[in-house]
Amino acid sequence: MKISGARNEPFSTIRRRALAQAGAQVAAPPPADTAAFLGLTEPDLTPAVQAALQTLLSEIDDLRTEVGRLKAKLIETEGLADRDALTPLLNRRAFLREVGRIRTFAQRYGAPASLVYFDLDGFKAVNDRYGHAAGDAALQAVAERLQANVRESDIVGRMGGDEFAVILVQADQTIAEAKAAALAGAIQREPIAFGDWTAPLHISYGVAQISHDLEPEALVARADAAMYAAKRERAAG
Repeated sequence: MKISGARNEPFSTIRRRALAQAGAQVAAPPPADTAAFLGLTEPDLTPAVQAALQTLLSEIDDLRTEVGRLKAKLIETEGLADRDALTPLLNRRAFLREVGRIRTFAQRYGAPASLVYFDLDGFKAVNDRYGHAAGDAALQAVAERLQANVRESDIVGRMGGDEFAVILVQADQTIAEAKAAALAGAIQREPIAFGDWTAPLHISYGVAQISHDLEPEALVARADAAMYAAKRERAAG
């Protein structure tokens, strides 16, 4: 059903006009002790008036159905806007929103939470040697392995390029460091396969416990800096 625009008239005015067009005599509201339906007494409910009412109620049902459909479409669109284009993970914008939400929760209830930042080492070499399809396969593999090895309450996002992040709830710095090492192991345990080729995955990570004195972007930057520090230390060793 096409809806050309919003109606500004009150429902009672629309109803009375429809009844008048059907030939009903619409009187003033009856006394409280008189049986009535939508302001009409029994004598007013002629077959023509009843048909008009039925048409009106059917239109209302159609409008309700259309509103429900539009609401469902809006929810679906909002969900797509939060998703990364390549993987099933949250995109950066949605992930930062979740960092803010968990930060507020942690502050209010004194529950620890931490953020782990991951970077896929040697990603450019995979793209250069095997092509962008292989690079996409590597990113998708990292996303799938991260999701498969966190709890339902944890949150995983792709921050862009070959960088990922995870919010670990109920995890202080020490617990998060151990969990991050386990996640890195799950990612690196098996090489990815694409066509006749296979390639190992190597990952670096950094951890920052979420605190109320840092905004979401600053928390991500802290975990990112810890990740690069660990990468430099490994390269120097």
